[in-house]
This record gives sequence, structure tokens and C-alpha cells, in this order.
Amino acid sequence: MDKKLDLRLQAFAAEHAFGGKGALCVALVVTRRAWSEGLPLEKNQLLTAGGGQVAGLGRAQVQAILADHGIDRVLAEEGGRTSRGSIGKMNSYVDFLNSFSDEETQDLAAVERWWIDRVLSFFASRPFRLRLDSSKSPRVIVSDLLDQARKRQRDSAGATYVGTVLQHLVRAKLDIVLNGIKHHGTSTADQSTGRESDFLAGNVAIHVTSAPSEALLRKCEQNPGGSLRVIIVTTPDRVALALGLAEQLNVLQRIDVLDIEQFLVSNLYEHGRFAPQGRRSAVERLIAKYNEIVTEHETDPGLRIELVN
Repeated sequence: MDKKLDLRLQAFAAEHAFGGKGALCVALVVTRRAWSEGLPLEKNQLLTAGGGQVAGLGRAQVQAILADHGIDRVLAEEGGRTSRGSIGKMNSYVDFLNSFSDEETQDLAAVERWWIDRVLSFFASRPFRLRLDSSKSPRVIVSDLLDQARKRQRDSAGATYVGTVLQHLVRAKLDIVLNGIKHHGTSTADQSTGRESDFLAGNVAIHVTSAPSEALLRKCEQNPGGSLRVIIVTTPDRVALALGLAEQLNVLQRIDVLDIEQFLVSNLYEHGRFAPQGRRSAVERLIAKYNEIVTEHETDPGLRIELVN
């Protein structure tokens, strides 16, 4: 996209508060209309027969546009149709589009992509939601959180939400159990800092990863004099991979591989004294500590976890 157009879009979005889901729905639908029909647009033709809503502004239309960009998450249940001020948003955006030069008009596909990027940012800025359902096991609760992280990662190319959530959950548990665990940022590789692992508890080196690799297992193999015990914490679907690599490198008898659900759930039961209310309190304490870590070490508020009853 032309830099000047990018700056114009940024200025428009900031001035007219086009950051919420309702406004984003308006931007997507109107941009697609302009792209298919051409500019200038007539505002009256973008209203329903009764004049009370923006025509085509519904979940089906919005989700169809998102699907064209490989996104299946729901932006708004009503597609922004019931949002107050949608007509005002539409009017201001039509004025903006109609002011485009001939060159900018030819770049409407890029304009749509620009708004898609804003949608992805909107999804990323929202906290993960963890429902405390007493009828479900703690394992299912943890599994649901990981599923949310995987979905967000798929929607945001280049992001590493799963690995980040894993590391901060492990840190949260260790902080509760031990206190004083040194934390390393998720963007900092073990090797670049010369450290043995993500966390060191006593003589136990704990590596946290969503993608076990031969390089990581070789690092475990280089344990000087066998002085450190090694634990690899990963996602349930990667345990077999880690064990297979360990066997190939002949270090299987010197390491333990745990999936994150095992690693957390046994602790939640123990700290909850195997009682329903105790488990709930243990989950709440874990998430509170996790959010504290995210606030201290991360700039993305979307990494926080919101507890829902």
C-alpha cells in the first residue's frame, strides 16, 4: 500500500474512532461495496428501505469478507447492525472514500486488507476467556485456553501465542510453588543468554516449548556432568515428538517430558486439596499470577486471561 494512503487511513481511523467491532464491520462492508461498485458512493443507497440501518451490515456479509482472508472468528454477532452510530460511521467513511484520488481508488483491495489487519489487531487485543465451569475437569479448562491461543496464532501470521502462554503459565505455577524463580522473556533464546533453560529450580532445568526440536534435545544432551535434571514442558500433541527425538539422541533416560495439562492439573488438584471450591480457588490464583506476569513482562494486553463464571 502507498505510504500516503496508509497514513490517511490511520488518521481517519483515529479521528473517527474506527477501532471497535461495530465500526470495523462498517469499514469492511462499505469498502467491499466501493471495491465492487466503484466510487463515488451514494450514502442513501447504503441504507435499508426504512433508512434505519446500513444495508448489508449483518453477520453473514461481514463473515463472508473475513472468510475471503482466511479468518473464521466471529467479529460481531450482528455484524455491527445493531451498534449505535453505525449510520454515522458509514456517512463519515463514505465521505472519506469519496475523497480518494484516482490512484487511491484503484487500491481499494489494499484498503480492505488494511482493515483486515485492524480486525486481526482487534482480535489480538482481546484477553483470552477462561470459563470456570465446575462440571468440567481442570484439564479441559487448560485445554480450552490452549485452543484459544492456537486459534489466535493461526489468525495472526508470525505470532507465537501458544509458546508465550505456555511459558507464562509455567512461570505462574513455579512462582506459586517456589517463589523467586528468575524469569526470561519469551522472545529471548536460551542459547543467546548462555542460560541452561527457561527456568532453573534447584538442580532442575525446565524448558518450555510448543515446538520441541533436535536443537533443544541436543542442549539437554550437553548437560555438563549430568548435574542438572531436565524437564521439557510442551503441548499434549508434541509429547510424542519430544520423546522420539530424545530416544534418537539417546537422552531419553535423562529427561522427563510433560504436557502442560499434566504439569498444571496435578498441582491444581493438590493446592485445591481435591475439593471443588479449592480447585476453583487454585485456578483463580494461577490465573491471577499469570496476569501479573503478563502485565510486568508483555506489551500486548491481549495475552491476559479473563475469568468468566
